[in-house]
Amino acid sequence: MPRPPEILHAALLATPHGDFLAHFSAEGLAQLDFPAKRVRGDAQPVDELPAPFRAWAEQTQAALLTALTVTPRRNAKSTLPPLDLSRGTKFRLRVWDELRRIPRGDTRSYGEVADELGKRRAARAVGGACGANPIPVLIPCHRVLAANGSLGGFSGGLEWKRRLLAIEGVLLT
Repeated sequence: MPRPPEILHAALLATPHGDFLAHFSAEGLAQLDFPAKRVRGDAQPVDELPAPFRAWAEQTQAALLTALTVTPRRNAKSTLPPLDLSRGTKFRLRVWDELRRIPRGDTRSYGEVADELGKRRAARAVGGACGANPIPVLIPCHRVLAANGSLGGFSGGLEWKRRLLAIEGVLLT
């Protein structure tokens, strides 16, 4: 199993849905945590981060704001900072890449993602990769549902999954 990246800086990123905690390694954004009731003491204000971490934090915040906007500007595309996905296995990296191909407002089942990867019987492994996704929201694992259309799981909790899907206009049955 790959070793987790060494986190050099962490910053709280304000959004209308709370402050996300972004963790940066020397390679880029390595982890993104959902807003929590307790603020982590190791976070720095964005404007106090050294370059290039400041630029990466600003890019991450802009991408989050776009992702968390109900009606983003037409063709709004945010530039992501470099992503440090070094803790991912080859399979997980393939899954995370496939998740980024799911358009906003669309969903797939775990089995459909497995099919896209040519691994028809790997739906559970896709679910494991979604659960291990270190950068939720920006790598949109919330767009993956169970085969029966139910939510399945989500690292940020099912309420966050419902909220993210609603922001994107996905109507759950």
